[in-house]
Amino acid sequence: MHGRIAVINNIVPTIMCGGSGTRMWPLSRTMYPKQFLSLVNETSLLQDTLLRLPKECNQSILICNEEHRFLVAEQARSYVQNPAIILEPEGRNTAPALALAAIQALEKNKDAVLLVLASDHVIKDTEQFHKVVEQANQLANEGKLVTFGIVPTHPETGFGYIKQGQKLDGFGYVVDKFVEKPNTHLAEEFVAAGVYLWNSGMFMFKASRYLEELKKYKPQIFSQCSEAMADINLDMDFIRPDKDAFMACEDESIDYAVMENTDFAVVVPLDAGWSDVGSYSALWDITEKDENNNVIKGDAITVNSKNCYLHSDSRLISTIGVNNLVIVDTKDAILIANKDDVQDIKAVVKMLKDNGRAEATQHRLVYRPWGHYDSIDIGERFQVKRITVKPGAKLSVQMHHHRAEHWIVVSGSAMVTINKETKLFTENQSCYIPIGAVHALENPGKLPLELIEVQSGSYLGEDDIVRFEDKYGRVE
Repeated sequence: MHGRIAVINNIVPTIMCGGSGTRMWPLSRTMYPKQFLSLVNETSLLQDTLLRLPKECNQSILICNEEHRFLVAEQARSYVQNPAIILEPEGRNTAPALALAAIQALEKNKDAVLLVLASDHVIKDTEQFHKVVEQANQLANEGKLVTFGIVPTHPETGFGYIKQGQKLDGFGYVVDKFVEKPNTHLAEEFVAAGVYLWNSGMFMFKASRYLEELKKYKPQIFSQCSEAMADINLDMDFIRPDKDAFMACEDESIDYAVMENTDFAVVVPLDAGWSDVGSYSALWDITEKDENNNVIKGDAITVNSKNCYLHSDSRLISTIGVNNLVIVDTKDAILIANKDDVQDIKAVVKMLKDNGRAEATQHRLVYRPWGHYDSIDIGERFQVKRITVKPGAKLSVQMHHHRAEHWIVVSGSAMVTINKETKLFTENQSCYIPIGAVHALENPGKLPLELIEVQSGSYLGEDDIVRFEDKYGRVE
């Protein structure tokens, strides 16, 4: 029994937190993608991923980009102890990312086994998931590179497939081959054959074995990632690999770089209510429905409406005599789509990006490490925001070249510094920050600080911020 616990304790959950989730726009956007959203229950998909980890696992590693680092840290804080958060200088796909994680894991434990999971999947049967992870862990400790294959429930053209080869003793199969996303006819054949599994993108292997195989088949990626991790910069909770070394890596998935080449690839079937939540139709499939087969999130009234997905952040949605629609209402955008055509949402996002529209990348409600702000109104030479600052948090010491600001405290206490003069403001009090004034805002209280900010000037962009000091490391 003690030996088994020791082996389980070698497991290092490795969570891939990248991805922009464009197929779930307008809920999911580049700066706040679906892994951070509460789509299925009250917790986010990332938090659900952390909650389903076996309790005996070792310190978790989370891999994300610079823009999402504070979101990852904030959401992970209550669910895992002191996670190692690796910041990719730029996305280079899964093979280099997992090399960084493997090198980091080996720093703490030479026998570390990486349990590689996506941050935005749903797995309903946690008990079955743990059982299959335990099986995969045994194979990983034998030197195998394990991938989890999802037992298919229908012919699916949106996933790659894995063909099972020779059965291993006990459980699992040698990987016969990986198959790209098939057409409908091939997908039907695969499901009927009974030897094909969906490729989940989840893996389990010893960190040392993965690096051995990566070095064998992609020596350049191995050497560049090794160089990047040999010169890391520790920034608060974050691990920053050397940018120049990592940027030299080619963009390559673990499937192409290692799994399709290695002699040690095996697959274990997983039948535990898995979904990649890759579209609104997939989300509709896994979510509880009313008597008319509608999924309703938020305020909605339906009359003679069936098979719909309705989501409202604030306003009332009312439908009459509609069928098979997706209607998503956010503070700054509305999506109306046929549920069978939701794959084309990516085309809408591309049009938004091509036209330079902010709705492609961020919500009206924007999160910052100190709290968040909501852009209530914007017009010629003015903008109004509602700002929420968490207890004990402080915005950077900064100035603006093109705008002045007026702050009105709605609730809480605001410690305001303007050109080295500091003063406490409370409910219904206000202050004015002229153009060019060096200023800072802090919440010294134990309750959230709510204030209204009125900006006025010739240019109101977020890039008109010159930071002098910042407790979150955002000074260039």
